[in-house]
Amino acid sequence: MKLQIDVQLDYWFEASCDVLLHIEVAALAGQRIEASAVTGGRALTRVAAQDGVGTRAWLAAEGRMVVDYTARVTIDRPVHDTAALPRTPLHLLPGEAVQYLLPSRYCPSDRFFDLVDARFAGLEGGARIAVMADWIAGHLAYVRGASTVETSALDTFQTRKGVCRDYAHLMIALARAADTPARYASVYALRASPPDFHAVAEVFLGGEWHIVDPTGMASARDTAIIGIGRDAGDVAFLTAFGPLMMNSQSVRVQEV
Repeated sequence: MKLQIDVQLDYWFEASCDVLLHIEVAALAGQRIEASAVTGGRALTRVAAQDGVGTRAWLAAEGRMVVDYTARVTIDRPVHDTAALPRTPLHLLPGEAVQYLLPSRYCPSDRFFDLVDARFAGLEGGARIAVMADWIAGHLAYVRGASTVETSALDTFQTRKGVCRDYAHLMIALARAADTPARYASVYALRASPPDFHAVAEVFLGGEWHIVDPTGMASARDTAIIGIGRDAGDVAFLTAFGPLMMNSQSVRVQEV
């Protein structure tokens, strides 16, 4: 599948400040970048993103800053049945996956051990992950404005509502509580509604990372990964080191 991605960010900055932008599709197996361009903003330098997945760009901003990003990406990653995938024994996990077993700011997985043992007992590996994803989909309501930048997976579990970021955080926390590495991925998804930067979980099963999206809006066949991290704190699309105001922002993903 080929995706055409078009993004525009229009922001106002009261004073001169540095901006860290993380909006470009990562060069990864399973997603081939056919064309890509970023225009606007005063570029300073580029740095590798979390775990070397994707890149971040430093920009200098003052006054109005309009940045346009366009890309054409071919998605050709294999599609697997999550429920059929085995869990990798802990002592055989690659080093880069181990950190994604641990609690993080928005994914306090240590608070979910009892719940996972009680509610998802008798299941292992991908079968357990698939049931968790179905449980989240069936028990949460997708409500814009129901959460803030401070909302954690525990908050979402208690309120039973949120947006894609909250669904992903809860999926990650439950998976980690079941001793399965899970990480947060910022993505462009063809079916994301409303169109925006989308969030999914990736779980480590069968020796590889696999996309799991309890919102049902993204799948391996129609999703382009931007970057990954322990939770949303590692994968913000824009981080400004000074005051700012958003004028407008748009994300469009189309099949071509």
